[in-house]
Amino acid sequence: MSVSTGTRGETVPTVPPGNPAVDTADVSALLERGRTLSTPVLRAAVDRLAPPMDTVAAYHFGWIDAQGNPTEGDSGKAVRPALALLSAEAAGVAPEVGIPGAVAVELVHNFSLLHDDLMDGDEQRRHRDTVWKVHGPAQAILVGDALFALANEILLELGTVEAGRATRRLTTASRKLIDGQAQDISYEHRERVTVEECLEMEGNKTGALLACAVSIGAVLGGADDRTADKLEEYGYHLGLAFQAVDDLLGIWGDPEATGKQTWSDLRQRKKSLPVVAALAAGGEASERLGELLAADAKSNDFDTFSEEEFAARAALIEEAGGREWTSQEARRQHGRAIEALGEVDMPARVRAQLVALADFVVVRKR
Repeated sequence: MSVSTGTRGETVPTVPPGNPAVDTADVSALLERGRTLSTPVLRAAVDRLAPPMDTVAAYHFGWIDAQGNPTEGDSGKAVRPALALLSAEAAGVAPEVGIPGAVAVELVHNFSLLHDDLMDGDEQRRHRDTVWKVHGPAQAILVGDALFALANEILLELGTVEAGRATRRLTTASRKLIDGQAQDISYEHRERVTVEECLEMEGNKTGALLACAVSIGAVLGGADDRTADKLEEYGYHLGLAFQAVDDLLGIWGDPEATGKQTWSDLRQRKKSLPVVAALAAGGEASERLGELLAADAKSNDFDTFSEEEFAARAALIEEAGGREWTSQEARRQHGRAIEALGEVDMPARVRAQLVALADFVVVRKR
C-alpha cells in the first residue's frame, strides 16, 4: 500500500495493491438501495419518539437543519443497511425481509454515534455541528438511549422465532460495542496499549455491529446458526478493516472529506492503530513519539497545541511505521473477510456484491 508524505490536505491513500477493482457503480447502487428501503421505516420509528427527541433525532440523521427546516443533509454511507439486505439475499430470501434488521442495526449505530460524540467532545459530524453541540448533552444522551430501545422494539414487534434470534444477536453486538467504547476511553489515559489490546477494542467497537448487520437479515430469513456465524465472521473482519481505514483518516484524512477537525484522533489522545503500532515498533522515532505522548498526558496546555505540534506527532507516527502497518492491517483484515465468504453457500451475485462492499470499505476515501 502506498504511503504519502503526510502533508495536510491530501487524501489518505488506502488502496492495497492487488485488490480487485471496486465497481463503484454497483456499490453505490447497493448503498442507495439500503438507504431507500430502510429510511421510511427508520423515519417511522423516529416519529414514535416524544418531542423534542423526535426533532433532535431527525437533526442527527440529517433530515432537518438546526432550525427544523427539511434538508438533504448527509445521513452517512448506509453500509450497515446495505449489508443487512444482502444478508437476507445470502439466505435465499427477498432483500425486504432484512429491512427490520437493517433499521435496528442503524438505530444502534446511531445511538453509539450520539454518545460517542458527546464523550469524545466531537463538535462536527458529517460537516455539521453534532447533536450535543446544538441541542445539549442531555438530549444527546436521551435520544441515544431512545434509539437503542427502538432498535429492539422494531425487531421484537415481528413476533417470530427468527426475530427473537435476531434480537439476541443484536443485543450481544450492542454489549460488545459498549465494551469497545469503554476500552477506547480507558486507553486514552494509558501511556502504552498493545496492538492486541487495540485490535480487541476495535473488534468490539466496530467489528461487532458490522458482523451483526451482515447476519441479521439472514437470521430473519430463517438461516441456520452456522450460516449466520460465518456471515458474522466476514462482518467482523470487515469491521476491523473499516476501523483501520478510519484510524488512518482520523490522523491524516482531509477535513473536507471526513467532516472532522484536522488531526482529530490526535487531539483526543486516542490510542488508535497507527499510534499503537508506531509505539511498538522501536527505534528513534518510536521512542521520541513515546516521550511526547507521555508528556502530553501530563500537560495542562494540550488543548492549546498548535497545528505544527500535532503535525510533528503525525510525522513521528509515520516515520516509526505506524501508518504503513495500519494500511497493511486493513488489507489483511479485508482478506480474512473475503475468506469467510468462501464457507457460505449463497448466490454468486450476492457473493460478488459482498466482495465489492468489502473492497469499498478498504479503498474508501471518506
